[in-house]
Amino acid sequence: MSRKPKVVIIGGGLGGAAAALALHRRGLEVEIYEKSPELGEIGAGLNLSPNALKAFRYLGVEERAVEVGFQAREQLIRSYRSGRIIARPRRSGDIAERYGAPFLTMHRADLLNILIDALPSTIFHTDAECIGVEPHEDRAIATFAGGQSIEADIIVGADGIHSAVRDSLFGRIDPRFTGCICWRGLVPGAALPDPSFARQMVAWWGPHGHIVHYPVRRQGELVNFVAHYDSEGWTEESWTYECDKFELMETYGKWNQNLLNLIDSSEKYYKWALYDRDPLERWTVGRITLLGDSAHPMLPYLGQGACMAIEDGCILAEAIARTPNDPQLALETYEEVRKPRATRAQLGSRVRAKQNHLVSPLARFKRDIRMAWNSRFGADSSAGQAAAFYNYDVSKADLFNSD
Repeated sequence: MSRKPKVVIIGGGLGGAAAALALHRRGLEVEIYEKSPELGEIGAGLNLSPNALKAFRYLGVEERAVEVGFQAREQLIRSYRSGRIIARPRRSGDIAERYGAPFLTMHRADLLNILIDALPSTIFHTDAECIGVEPHEDRAIATFAGGQSIEADIIVGADGIHSAVRDSLFGRIDPRFTGCICWRGLVPGAALPDPSFARQMVAWWGPHGHIVHYPVRRQGELVNFVAHYDSEGWTEESWTYECDKFELMETYGKWNQNLLNLIDSSEKYYKWALYDRDPLERWTVGRITLLGDSAHPMLPYLGQGACMAIEDGCILAEAIARTPNDPQLALETYEEVRKPRATRAQLGSRVRAKQNHLVSPLARFKRDIRMAWNSRFGADSSAGQAAAFYNYDVSKADLFNSD
């Protein structure tokens, strides 16, 4: 192949847009096909740890992300009822100095807009639902609802946790219900009695559950909260099911009053059941591969889901740009570089889930002592002890040093 390969991305969410921007910046032809009538992100808040910011640097949008996102002065872990500080990880300036980039929280839609605005509008095709893909030796084919199909040199499935591309390649993979229900909401910062509360980034740990909240706009105009609780009472895996506030207030009725005030101030509430999936044995078949949640959906307990997807896009683009005449080799290289790290994040998130929801008071006490010690004196004082992920820089991956 003497020309530059044409890459088609199925899915216009964060992972797909990041991959498209990385490919575009490397001078490759790319198009995005999104099943929704318009581009947009479901959900509200994102944790973007330093590894994501270093990927933004590669994409040329780090400065814009810092302008739009929020940098909490500090990140706290508190006890669910008293509010006692369990651990106080390093402050924002320390994070940037230690890991080479800051830690941001941001509205998902704001980040998607940053990525989209950096791309030509002509590459986007909306209202295009992919229902299947076919790998061939010299091309890849995607078929859409309505019967139309397209050919490309490479197809990338970035169509999320219910990926049609993944199902087409490997068959349907049934997830495993974790026994945990989640709720989320957005609160105007001005609605809170204590304005400083709107600018805090806090995880509250209690028996059977935990709640995190943080600002998602630069001045704390909006606060995102996500509440997790061990329960078999709901099993639908959907981010868009609206529910009643009463459910949360009853579930967390004995938790800290300031936290309850925050929950009470949201205008809408959504809930979903949390499912887990085992790592795939492979992501790639011929000229078709997977990216982000399509390849490695993970539980949210390390805050690495979006970060991993953005890193995927950078490495994918670099692999294709370095071997444009051999698309299959490029995809194999991409998977070889990315799969071990993404798998560590998947499995690490699974382990962390148990730590956050300890029921035994003695077990919680031992955990709290360990967390407090590590946050003050440990080599890894990041929130949740996730420095192994924060240290990573896509531009220094083995692929970049293979010349």
